[in-house]
Amino acid sequence: MGFSGAIVMAVLEENLAQKTLLVIPVYNHGDTLRRVVESAIKAGWPVLVVDDGSTDGGVDRLADLDCQIIQHAKNQGKGTAMLSGAKWALEQGYDAMVTVDADGQLDPSEAHLLVEKAKENWPALVIGNREMDPEKTPGASRFGRSFSNFWVRMETGLELPDTQSGFRLYPLVQLLEQTFRCTRYDFEIESLVRLAWSGVTILSAPISVYYPPAEERQSHFHQFKDNFRLTRLHTRLVLRALSPLPHKGRKKQEKEKFDVSVLHPIRLLKTLCLEHSTTFQLAVAVWMGIFLGALPLLAAHTVTIIYVAHKLHLNKLAAVAASQFCMPPVVPVLCIQAGYFMRKGEFLWEISWDIAVVQLHERLWEWLLGSLILGPLLGFVGAVISYFTIKGLRNSRFANSSSIGQG
Repeated sequence: MGFSGAIVMAVLEENLAQKTLLVIPVYNHGDTLRRVVESAIKAGWPVLVVDDGSTDGGVDRLADLDCQIIQHAKNQGKGTAMLSGAKWALEQGYDAMVTVDADGQLDPSEAHLLVEKAKENWPALVIGNREMDPEKTPGASRFGRSFSNFWVRMETGLELPDTQSGFRLYPLVQLLEQTFRCTRYDFEIESLVRLAWSGVTILSAPISVYYPPAEERQSHFHQFKDNFRLTRLHTRLVLRALSPLPHKGRKKQEKEKFDVSVLHPIRLLKTLCLEHSTTFQLAVAVWMGIFLGALPLLAAHTVTIIYVAHKLHLNKLAAVAASQFCMPPVVPVLCIQAGYFMRKGEFLWEISWDIAVVQLHERLWEWLLGSLILGPLLGFVGAVISYFTIKGLRNSRFANSSSIGQG
């Protein structure tokens, strides 16, 4: 970067910092709210507190602090509170908002780390990547983050380290251009995915996190209701990702890159072999290939598998290769037997013209029923075998490379 470029970046960073509002959505976190607001003000950030129908009087303790407050008459959800803050911020002339939870686990003074990251490719959504200490972080939090990261990668193709972090910098115009269906904790995932689909750059910045002792933790996350909402959300987002309809405002670079690669078959083959090729990603591609390969997609297996693999950012060659294990007759016959048993309570042993041809529509129905059971199971077996085989081969290759280097 030249001298003039450095000046432009410095001006952008300064302007963005001046045009950023720190928004704190809160619902019954009165014990920690004031400390979070004081930390944000001390760090020099303009602060907006969005009280989402709290009943503990926590907002009343902020009367002597220099911050703005919006109050909802009743609890409407974290997502609704964040959108209320975003609309207010845009009306006041801000370009971005940094959201931080009111539970005291995140440090508002680190908001500058998100702003510094955002200047690299503005407009951008910047997510704070929490540095989790395995000894202090609840296992449920670590699992939830990994689980969420997996689904977001399937939906967007992005490798993000922390998709559940509540410490984020949002570009206001791009955020409010979107239409959201989620209003609670699931809003943060939906907003991430929809902004990514619209072409907004998604970045991560390392931040610290503090987990108090278990007896001091206060969370409004409902294990059943909110996990159900997240499951429903990811199901909907995956189905939308599989749709051929273009996303709102989506950039076309990906299609253009693929079209150019078609003109260079060697380069295309290399791309197909190497794309999405971590051990876990290849195992998922194998599972998907076997599952789809078991379905009665007559004369359309390969096309369907390539399409789904492309949409879900999986390795196409691995998926197509895995599907070959479902070639007739073994897997289709097993699926038909399973489907027949589900319908009749017994296996099909008779083979005749009527059974095979006249009743073909029934055999296809039984094939579909059986494949919905056996397909995922066979896919799981194939994925596990593939995972450990690939992992072993890669470890062996690494060991051999190391020994050659030392020799």
